[in-house]
Amino acid sequence: MPRRRRGSRVSALEDCREDAAAPAAAPPVPSATWASGAPQAAAAGEPVLLRGIFEIGRASCDVVLSERALRWRPIEPVRPEGESKLDLMCDEEFIELKNIFSVKLKRRCSIKQRDGTLLGITLFFCLKKERNKLKDAILDLINLSEDHCDVWFRQLKKILAGFSNRPQSLKILLNPQSHKKEATQVYYEKVEPLLKIAGIKTDVTITEYEGHALSLLKECELQEFDGVVCVGGDGSASEVVHALLLRAQKNAGVEAGRILTPVRAELPLGIIPAGSTNILAHSFHGVAHVVTATLHIIMGHIQPVDVCTFSTSSKLLRFGFSAMFGFGGRTLALAEKHRWMSPNQRRDFAIVKALAKLKPEDCDISFLPFNSSQDLQEKKAQGSPTSACTDQWQMVQGQFLNISIMAIPCLCSVAPRGLAPNTRLNNGSMDLIIVRNTSRPEFIKHLKRYGSVKNQFNFPFVETYTVEEVKVQPRNNMSKYNGEAGAEPQETASEDSFPWNIDGYLLEVASDVHVSLQCTAKLKSIVTLMLQWKHLKAYLPHHTGN
Repeated sequence: MPRRRRGSRVSALEDCREDAAAPAAAPPVPSATWASGAPQAAAAGEPVLLRGIFEIGRASCDVVLSERALRWRPIEPVRPEGESKLDLMCDEEFIELKNIFSVKLKRRCSIKQRDGTLLGITLFFCLKKERNKLKDAILDLINLSEDHCDVWFRQLKKILAGFSNRPQSLKILLNPQSHKKEATQVYYEKVEPLLKIAGIKTDVTITEYEGHALSLLKECELQEFDGVVCVGGDGSASEVVHALLLRAQKNAGVEAGRILTPVRAELPLGIIPAGSTNILAHSFHGVAHVVTATLHIIMGHIQPVDVCTFSTSSKLLRFGFSAMFGFGGRTLALAEKHRWMSPNQRRDFAIVKALAKLKPEDCDISFLPFNSSQDLQEKKAQGSPTSACTDQWQMVQGQFLNISIMAIPCLCSVAPRGLAPNTRLNNGSMDLIIVRNTSRPEFIKHLKRYGSVKNQFNFPFVETYTVEEVKVQPRNNMSKYNGEAGAEPQETASEDSFPWNIDGYLLEVASDVHVSLQCTAKLKSIVTLMLQWKHLKAYLPHHTGN
């Protein structure tokens, strides 16, 4: 417990005026002196805002607040001349102000006193840990002087208010069915407490059925919010991404069936990973970690993320980040029929069943290779159609076991390098990964490579391309997916459609599909990720879960 004697000897040295007089009611307080005889200073070129003495970790420290950082060093007594001073020098510690997300007065709780006895100031800040993880931490600045703490508290609050990119109010969409129905517990135990500490207002809606978030975001008022946060898995996040972009097109007067150059989403999107695979969150943050995602949202970290349009010749099907056709589509279709199983059981069962019935799709695949030249990118940024910028379309034909089209790396626990490790979040390109027909053992070897450090594409039947647009056209109806043998008619896919896996969302399409990366509408990911189109914003997951 800090002693009052120590707290009473503290003075705030504002604006670097170390010789400022103390209040008339109190005697002058001598300023602290370093053992070296030199005063503590902020980094070169940084003006000092405040300087004072606080107890930090049971040691009296000289604390300096500058425009960028809070620095402190334990105070040591001055030794007589001739004695060694090397053992007295203590390392300076500091926190960058950009990592602080809240400041509060620290008080001792008391039944008799409403506010309690003032103990000092508590800073809440963000720490970087290993493997892209973030951690919340606190620093107590102990001082019993009300006036002293008030000056520092007001100055710190003023600095934090200057970070205008940080959200003040968020719309929360929570899917209670995600993973093992743990999303509600994840939010109220890990996410909400941090948002409250940061002073962020929230409006929580618990979704009740598939498509609820889509219908809600089409109509609800969002003007009062600084962002939308999805608590769930890949399926839930994909639905919210699609809804936000559809809403942006509607508000801009763009017809949903004729989207050539989509507009950006109006609000950034944050994704809290609470699903079974969490590919989106893992790809955006480098790790699927709830606290990391929450802190990215609180700190207002924005990551532009490329977004694709999936469409037929007559209408828009979906906005998304990745898609799989063939084995990947069939696997999801099988998993969706067995949602009564646990997520891991459902995934393993679907993979084994799809492998047992492994068969190729006969397709024509047309694609436009990625051109990174500056002139072309400038034309695309100005809204010129991609097909008008270049005329280098290429085509491959044949029988394919799987076709993957991905604008993000698609990282997850079972594929630590990612399903498409060569992609980037916002460089304007997609990876087209084609697996031609081969034997079942060879295809299984290819799949196993995703879970190892070996190159999963180092097979003669696997081809990869970096592209901007892709068109997939099934050549006949002979290989169409008809579900499990003996399944009831209502449980099978339509006889005239093929299953597509778009960010964990099952979509059945009867015709060719055109996949285009949009250069004028990135999604901002509040990395927990916020949304734009190929420019989505996400504050900053996958194929068999919501």
